[in-house]
Amino acid sequence: MPKAISYTPEWLSKPNPGFEIFTSASLGAAASSGGSNTIRKRGAKPGPRRTIARRGTEVFIAVGREIRWTDLVYLKEAWENKPRRTRGSDSHRDRDERESQYDEDHAQGYRTIKTPVAEDIRQIIISPHANYMAILTTHTIHVAVLPESSHLTASDTGPMKLKTYTVGPVTHVTSQSAISSALWHPLGVNGSCLVTVTEDAVVRLWELSIADRWSFDQPKLAIDLKKLADGVSLDQDFGPSKSGMSKGFSPDSFEMEVASACFASRGSGLWSPMTLWIAMREGDVYALCPLLPEKWSPPATLVPSLSVSIVSKIAALEDDPGVSSQAKLLAQQQLAWMSDLDNQEPMHVEGLMGEPVAEVYSRPAQPGKVPRLQGPLDFELAPEETEYELDGLLSDIHVIGPKIDSEELMFGEENEFELEDVDQEGLSVGIVCLLASSGRLTVCLDLDGIEAQWLPKRKSRTFQLEEVEPPSLLTFQCLDTCRIGEVTKDNWPMFSSDVNSRYSFYVTDISNVTFVSLSPWVFRLETELNEGNAGTDFRIDMLVKGQNSIRERVYNHKSTDDSEPLAASTLIRDPDLGYFLLTATPHGPLALTFEHPEDFEIDPRQRSRSPTYDSEPEKPLILCEPRPVYQPAHALEEHSALPSLLEKLRHSKYKRLLKEDIRLSPATLTIMTDAHKVLSEETHRLGTAAAELFRRCERLQIELQSQIRKAHETAARVEAVTGDDVDDAFVAIDEEVSRRIQDAKTRQRELTARIEKIKRKAVKGSSRELTEKEKAWVEEVNILEEKVNRVDEEDNGLGGGTRKPWKRYEVVMDTGDDFLEQAKDQSAEEEIPPSQGVKVPSEIRKAKVAQIMALLDRESALVEGAKSRLERLSLSS
Repeated sequence: MPKAISYTPEWLSKPNPGFEIFTSASLGAAASSGGSNTIRKRGAKPGPRRTIARRGTEVFIAVGREIRWTDLVYLKEAWENKPRRTRGSDSHRDRDERESQYDEDHAQGYRTIKTPVAEDIRQIIISPHANYMAILTTHTIHVAVLPESSHLTASDTGPMKLKTYTVGPVTHVTSQSAISSALWHPLGVNGSCLVTVTEDAVVRLWELSIADRWSFDQPKLAIDLKKLADGVSLDQDFGPSKSGMSKGFSPDSFEMEVASACFASRGSGLWSPMTLWIAMREGDVYALCPLLPEKWSPPATLVPSLSVSIVSKIAALEDDPGVSSQAKLLAQQQLAWMSDLDNQEPMHVEGLMGEPVAEVYSRPAQPGKVPRLQGPLDFELAPEETEYELDGLLSDIHVIGPKIDSEELMFGEENEFELEDVDQEGLSVGIVCLLASSGRLTVCLDLDGIEAQWLPKRKSRTFQLEEVEPPSLLTFQCLDTCRIGEVTKDNWPMFSSDVNSRYSFYVTDISNVTFVSLSPWVFRLETELNEGNAGTDFRIDMLVKGQNSIRERVYNHKSTDDSEPLAASTLIRDPDLGYFLLTATPHGPLALTFEHPEDFEIDPRQRSRSPTYDSEPEKPLILCEPRPVYQPAHALEEHSALPSLLEKLRHSKYKRLLKEDIRLSPATLTIMTDAHKVLSEETHRLGTAAAELFRRCERLQIELQSQIRKAHETAARVEAVTGDDVDDAFVAIDEEVSRRIQDAKTRQRELTARIEKIKRKAVKGSSRELTEKEKAWVEEVNILEEKVNRVDEEDNGLGGGTRKPWKRYEVVMDTGDDFLEQAKDQSAEEEIPPSQGVKVPSEIRKAKVAQIMALLDRESALVEGAKSRLERLSLSS
């Protein structure tokens, strides 16, 4: 999601030349001579306003009937190289002093290009190779040959004329239908194929060549979609009706009014680059595939991928007995088309400077050059229709083609293809985005995929008038980019592609610029579709129901005048400009600079530094969010229309009344009424502008107070960290930090003690009953305590029962003492000499002594065993 870090820079603001490039010097004079609002004609039909086109950092801006050219990087550097004293506003400076950025010996960074158009330019579109520029008004189209930048950057500041050709001098004229879209075909040779779509649903394909002026007069292929929708065979004539022929009423003339058309990108997979998508004003969507010029140049991967797809499809149909005859006919037609293409030997055409050699094929003659019109497409899970009329009126369409599966394409191939200019990441199905006049954005998935289809030939054996089921689009998500109060009947939202990802774009309506990104769910959906593990349905359902797309309004142009619509946004990514968005109103440019996306940021530690590397200055701390610089309303600078009214009266039949006294008469009433109309409208616009200026001044005071308050808060926080907020005696920073660390440790100990106290209270407060095992364990502990600890009480009448261990220990000790005394007495008796009358044999004495010693050893063992057991019992307790 882009974050704006600055708005319209100073070098694109008043009174610098960068601002004047986007404005017309005749606006003030036109306002004074033609009334109050001449920028947009009264009753003009709403339509797209794409008045800014770019070639690198060069931009072309359509201002009225002129085109202004400038190099933004050159313009920025010129402003930065000017002395500071010459910048800014100076009311006493002459206009001629600020016509150039540099001195007279430097080249200029802007030019004025004169065009042969008779009306205001509505759209300018640069060709893919940036060598042509299509210039569109409401009914006419011209193609200008763009020179190199070195020819535009010259010291001469005067207007210049480019070599311009009129496309369709008898076709695209004011007496015919207006032009809805003009597209450069992505598969044209060197970007020279132009496709025009008019409001009456006529598609014309022009293969332009400077060497052949006839190529600008007649299209190579012209198809009337209303006739093609009712067609039954390729033998019919689907060309548009000739000029001058009477046209009867048809419901298709209302329901098939074209709002916009588009191709997918050149690097898309399968049939997408040659599929023309047409969005009708009333809400229907059609597809025309394949729409190819006679000579076309595909990418290196397009033809092999189509060949693999067609062959695998035919193999699958042969194994399926339930396939309809219409599907078999379509497969045979695609096979015939591919066979014709495989039999060709491509021509190698030198590209433009810096471009590789292009392989050029001829359009296959079989089955035919006019494809079947597929549609109107069915919308599955379409949102409910609302009572708001503008929700159903489409204004623009944007198609993101499926990616090319490079692994499947390269499987088993020895030669590797160049995959630099193809889309290898993203979703394997196409995405169709539709915009309504109310600002509603509908995102649809092309799950089935639009494939090439042709009508059958009448002479063919397989000719059948079967009803073909139109393809369908799955409605994935609906988003609103405008609020209800911001929508007007002249609102015409437009898509603008982003330079960072093909799954993000900008929506520009009459007063807002909104960023939309589909990346958050695209890659997740692709993972679920490819893996198909357990729970895939649930995860996809959660993915659909969640708000996954990023939608954020990046700019809101607050203007009470509907005659100041925003032009379609143009995105630029350049090291000097940054991530830059440029749009404009008829009264000046509007620009935004965003932060660089994280995907493209380079870690400074990984970059190799040169010996003369100078570290970049640290960026200042942003205390407040950036906001657009206020530009006073244009009504404060417009000249009054009253002098021109008086001048008209001096040359009218009422000129005599200007010199006479005022009298009540119908003529005087007419003059007063005309003057009142002019003055009332001017005073209303001046009053509105003055009120807005007053509100801005009040808002400026409030914002200034807020910024001062935030600055004080930040300063206080910094002083609190460094210790500068203490007014007492001087304290070293180390001591202050040590004190703060000690305070933190003290607080930590207090918190720990409080937690332990709470735990003990929680344990005491628990009234849970003991389980049976816990009760048995408590009883066992009590018994063990009685056995180990000596108690002075009697055995409570246990009698001959089991005595306690300590009782048994005392008994054993007493018995041992008795045996020792007996042994001593026996030894004493042996020392007394026996009487002469009684003689005891020595063998008996030795046996008795041995018996006594055995008894003593036994008693000692018993004593030692009792002692060790008591020690074990005491340790276990």
